[in-house]
Amino acid sequence: MFEFAARLISTFYAWTHNYALAIGLVAVVVMLLITPLTLKSTKGMLEMQRLQPEMRRLQNEFKGDRQKLNESMMLLYKDRKVNPMASCLPLLAQMPIFIIMFRALSGLTKRGEDGVKFLPKYLNETSDLYQSLVGQTEMVSFGIDLALNPIDAVNENFAKGLIYVCLVAALAGIYFIQQKMVASRTVSPNMSATQAKLMQYLPVVFAVFQLFLPTGLIVYYFVQALIRIGQQQYITKRFYGSDSSLGRQAQEAGERAREMSKNDKELNKSKKESKNPDAPFVSKRVTPPKGGATPPRRSSATPGKNRSSAIPRKPKKS
Repeated sequence: MFEFAARLISTFYAWTHNYALAIGLVAVVVMLLITPLTLKSTKGMLEMQRLQPEMRRLQNEFKGDRQKLNESMMLLYKDRKVNPMASCLPLLAQMPIFIIMFRALSGLTKRGEDGVKFLPKYLNETSDLYQSLVGQTEMVSFGIDLALNPIDAVNENFAKGLIYVCLVAALAGIYFIQQKMVASRTVSPNMSATQAKLMQYLPVVFAVFQLFLPTGLIVYYFVQALIRIGQQQYITKRFYGSDSSLGRQAQEAGERAREMSKNDKELNKSKKESKNPDAPFVSKRVTPPKGGATPPRRSSATPGKNRSSAIPRKPKKS
């Protein structure tokens, strides 16, 4: 797989004679292959979201019985022909692709025995890409060394390194826009506002990690992120284009499920408050009163004795 990715880059380099364009075209090819999975996963996610009110009803009905709940859920999925794992397909595909592209790009700029000059891996030695890289120390495209990571670029030359950092910042911005497009369409009854914000900023955190990766990989993800924005616009038009569309139905179902969840919480709260309304209030204060002084304790008198007898009396004057 590493050789296949490297040869694909080599093929596009033979057409363009530009490293960044060759890597960008590979990103386009990968996105074309992943797009059918993305559309299928989006449809599966919306179908799952449309079932949320019924899933919430089953959770209330079989509360405390995990086995019955799971069996009822599986029957619901089977009746509605919904695959709960369909939404995970693009995520499962992304990780091996990331590893393949990382290894392929790292192999292209592998250093030789001297530790300075390139000795590319995974390439045919007669290819244009191999001939352009072997013996070189940089992989320059549009004035940027794609073999260098932004952190090393900043350490070498701070002013020049800012260009690399700006690429990462631009990638983070695109990721934020893309995730915001997704979040604006998704309604989850079990997700709080804090969790929604966290999901929105997670891709931005992923972009920050690109500071430690080769710039060629940043170019690859930058092109992919741009394509994903167009992909999200297409998804919005296809699945949310009309009031009767699958996306609109899923949104309405999500709102109903959220209201059901809210009502259940309020009902449980009112039950707890009304459980014993006449119970007297018992103070559990264990701290001493203000001022730190502890009131003196009075010893109780011995039963059967007059407390005044313990006080000595003066003899009467004759």
